[in-house]
Amino acid sequence: MFPVILYDHPSIKPDVQFTKDAETQTQQGPSGQVTLCSFSLSYSLDMVYCDFSVFVDQILRNMEASLTARDRVGIQDFVLLDAYTSESAFLDNLRKRFHENFIYTYIGTLLVSVNPYKDLDIYSKKQMDTYMGVNFFELPPHIYALADNVFRTMLSEFNNHFILISGESGAGKTEASKKILQFYAVSCPSTTLLNNVRDRLLLSNPVLEAFGNAKTLKNDNSSRFGKYMDIQFDHQGGAVGGHIINYLLEKSRVVHQNHGERNFHIFYQLVEGGDEELLRWLGLERNCQHYRYLVQGDCAKVSSINDKSDWKTVRKALSVTEFSESDMEHLFGIIASVLHLGNIKFEADARGYAALNNNQEMLWLLGIPAQVLEQGLTHRKIEARTEEVLSPFSVDHAVYARDALAKAIYGRTFNWLVNKINESLANKDSSRKMVIGLLDIYGFEVFNVNSFEQFCINYCNEKLQQLFIELTLKSEQEEYEMEGIEWEPVPYFNNKIICELVEEKHRGIISLLDEECLRPGEATDVTFLEKMEEKISGHPHFLTHKLADQKTRKTLDRGDFRLLHYAGEVTYCVLGFLDKNNDLLYRNGKEVMRQSKNAIVKHCFPSTEPDSKRRPETVVTQFKSSLVGLTEILMSKEPWYIRCIKPNEAKQPGCFDDVLVRHQVKYLGLMEHLRVRRAGFAYRRKYEIFLQRYKPLSPDTWPNWKGTAAEGVRCLIKHLGYKSDEYKMGRTKIFIRHPRTLFATEDAFQVCKHKLATRIQAKYKGYKVKGDYLKQREAGQCPQNEILSKVMASHSCEVTCLFICCRFIKGFITRNQPACIDNSEYLAYVRQSYLTRLKENLPKTILEKDSWLTPPPIMQEVVFLFSHTAAASKNCMRYVYYSQYYHPICLHVSIFQLLLKAQTSALFKGKKENYPFSVCRPFLDTRISKSFLVTESYSVPVVKYDRNGFRPRLRQLIFTQEAAYLLEEAKIKQRIDYSSLKGVSVSNLSDNFLILHVTCDDIKQKGDLVLQCDYLFEALTKLCAFANKQNCIKVVQGSVRFDIQPGREGFVDFKSGQESMVYRAKNGHLMVVSLELRHCSAVVNLPTTDQALYVF
Repeated sequence: MFPVILYDHPSIKPDVQFTKDAETQTQQGPSGQVTLCSFSLSYSLDMVYCDFSVFVDQILRNMEASLTARDRVGIQDFVLLDAYTSESAFLDNLRKRFHENFIYTYIGTLLVSVNPYKDLDIYSKKQMDTYMGVNFFELPPHIYALADNVFRTMLSEFNNHFILISGESGAGKTEASKKILQFYAVSCPSTTLLNNVRDRLLLSNPVLEAFGNAKTLKNDNSSRFGKYMDIQFDHQGGAVGGHIINYLLEKSRVVHQNHGERNFHIFYQLVEGGDEELLRWLGLERNCQHYRYLVQGDCAKVSSINDKSDWKTVRKALSVTEFSESDMEHLFGIIASVLHLGNIKFEADARGYAALNNNQEMLWLLGIPAQVLEQGLTHRKIEARTEEVLSPFSVDHAVYARDALAKAIYGRTFNWLVNKINESLANKDSSRKMVIGLLDIYGFEVFNVNSFEQFCINYCNEKLQQLFIELTLKSEQEEYEMEGIEWEPVPYFNNKIICELVEEKHRGIISLLDEECLRPGEATDVTFLEKMEEKISGHPHFLTHKLADQKTRKTLDRGDFRLLHYAGEVTYCVLGFLDKNNDLLYRNGKEVMRQSKNAIVKHCFPSTEPDSKRRPETVVTQFKSSLVGLTEILMSKEPWYIRCIKPNEAKQPGCFDDVLVRHQVKYLGLMEHLRVRRAGFAYRRKYEIFLQRYKPLSPDTWPNWKGTAAEGVRCLIKHLGYKSDEYKMGRTKIFIRHPRTLFATEDAFQVCKHKLATRIQAKYKGYKVKGDYLKQREAGQCPQNEILSKVMASHSCEVTCLFICCRFIKGFITRNQPACIDNSEYLAYVRQSYLTRLKENLPKTILEKDSWLTPPPIMQEVVFLFSHTAAASKNCMRYVYYSQYYHPICLHVSIFQLLLKAQTSALFKGKKENYPFSVCRPFLDTRISKSFLVTESYSVPVVKYDRNGFRPRLRQLIFTQEAAYLLEEAKIKQRIDYSSLKGVSVSNLSDNFLILHVTCDDIKQKGDLVLQCDYLFEALTKLCAFANKQNCIKVVQGSVRFDIQPGREGFVDFKSGQESMVYRAKNGHLMVVSLELRHCSAVVNLPTTDQALYVF
């Protein structure tokens, strides 16, 4: 038997299998990246279906290439960069991967995505299937890998997660969220109901893009609002509902666009794609140039946007998301009315007041009487004590009132649209659901002129960066604590000082802006700037023209202020801050809207809405409150991150602008995140995964390791010569400090694979030559074939006997030599024969010392094996017990060891999954140095889980003749008299948890103990020996209830999964997930005699 290595390569198809029991999972990345997952441990030559020598030659070439792949395509996880503090090294790795079309790279579990500006064949159904159910780091980085890992973690832990997608406009955030939704649409279970929900989730995107996205200078499909979408799943992983929250729609775009930009897509889609009858009904012409709100940017036509095609998509999406024909008519009527409203012009009358000079557009405005609408646009209603007075507008005020009304109509319609979509996505089942949230929110923005919108957006990014660092540090600390690794504090820039500069009460920029907006008198943008200079001068992150030194003043205009954000300096123009923050809609404007015949407008401007004399909350205050709500939502879920990067401003494929990318790397906080991840150890993996990959490097672990994975890894790294400061052994993972250590191991593994492939090639060539010879001989003896086959058929029994006799004779001749292929069958026969005869010829009494059958020489090994292995058979136990005193072959058998093993068998055989694997592990007197213990005691290291919060604590558990003790570094934490021990609970699965139930009558007494012990069977058997509590040990299924203190109870839930985990579930229970054991040791199912044979 020899190992076979399988590669995924364009020239090596995954369906060509060379193993009978294949454990290989092939991988495929962009450009045919060769990546080895694992390899099988056996193969059969009769399974070879192709020219194997050609195949092996390809393997050898691929392995030679893999040793230099890192230099060509970079490293797929930035955590493994040696120069992890260097921005240049970071950019160099990103550039290498980008030029090889590897647009995804990891920083731990964070995904960095670079927009390729071209279609890549990496999003097919086949790719989705490849990444489904695969461990996160097994395949090349991909957004599907992250989506699948989030999904599987949610199902296994029954908790909620969110994916934060961030990056500047044009970096690919919206596309990333689409890919995740498409992956879940394919990977989730499918039923008619679930398919309906899936379709609505997918088609909500084009609707929201039409109404909330627009062409900007940096992106032809830029989201001008923030979106948080919850996808709700049932316990089987089916998508059963969703909910969307929108943030800060850029309403100012409705009435004004910068040069080179467009209004929201829906306006152009309606004009260009709407059928003639619809346009006639709405009073529109098929020419965008006729509408003032669509031509300010001077780019109504964009080559990359097909408005006619997008219109059809939006119409279909509205139908699927349960918009009725009436809803759509009213919705399109509002869009048309906004366009008509923008075309209304004012001129000054004789007194200088505003008057309408074109009443034609009034006919199409939402069914509102023309006289009412005219009065609402040219007058303001003022309350003077008990009467109301109409005050006429100047032309400028009338234009302001018109634009304010247009923004209000569109903004409220957008909110109605989101709520309508939420109704169609609502989950009708009220039972508890798990959630994956998608946060697609604007990235940090820096333009030539930055205004109020950029201020709000960058404030949002400051808050998210603060949350991001806190959650990252928290998750790192928790992992180190869970694994028992000492946490090393990480230096990082804390942007709390910037957040406080913006949001601090009474002194922050938001407070000063609101104060200036709400104060009586003539407040202007300039007075707001002066107030900031007065209140926050001297702050290290704030600067204005007046406060700057002579050199810096040249870069600042008198109406500018500059903030030093975590991502760098941003200069804001204060012009328009107050107007945009007020976003005032005069009260009589609302009254005019309530007279509309449009159902959606009536809903958006309800008559029940209070017309308070108090001014409404400002825009920035509302935005601040929504961010607080968003932070609370995110803090309640487990975080995952996708950071999107735009490689160049020209949207050209293959172009990588170092300066632009460096800026984004900085403001996305990628270097900060990398420093946190690399604070202690660059690489960490489960013991099982590490051992499975690298076990060929040590003869002690190859091909099969019999012990625990942790012991195997320890043996492996000892053979590899790791230094003590290069790694740490956690409870379930190995932590490697430096990437060079891992790369040296990986390169050694590549060389090892080369040698293994060479052995395969040699064996196959021999097999092929032999096959050719046999074919030639068969061809030369063709006339005799028929006769020979008849002879062989008639003498098949004799031929078989001849082969058996030959093997028997050969085994007899070599019986005194070490065990080998030639004598193994003979020696097995000798053992079986002796045991069979011994069973029939046992002494009748214990006084018959000389009546034992003389054992053959090979049976002398039983002395060693019996002292290290427990015989599960009571009969075998009894025979050996007698032979301790009356036969020389068992003089050194440990009677106490065998009694303990028999006791363990009685307690757990057939009840607990991992019992069979404990049979061959000898029990020790103690697991801690005896110098620290009293005589007649047993001690074992355990992990104790706190009764409140279930935090893991390393402890020692000691059993003496009188009581059990729980110690922390020689300090007694709890004493348990055996008389107060009510019982011990363990699960029937493969975990190592035990719960000690103790009598707890006083509230000051400590309650039950929840422990995890790697030597579970040994510890419980010793407990039975010391306390005589055999009947107290219960093997249970499902959940275990335990007492925290009198009147308070807790629960431990047990289940099987793909990997072992321990965590606190959302219901407050401790969730213990153990590995599924599909195959138990054969010794459990053997009859008694065979068990004895197994021992011998």
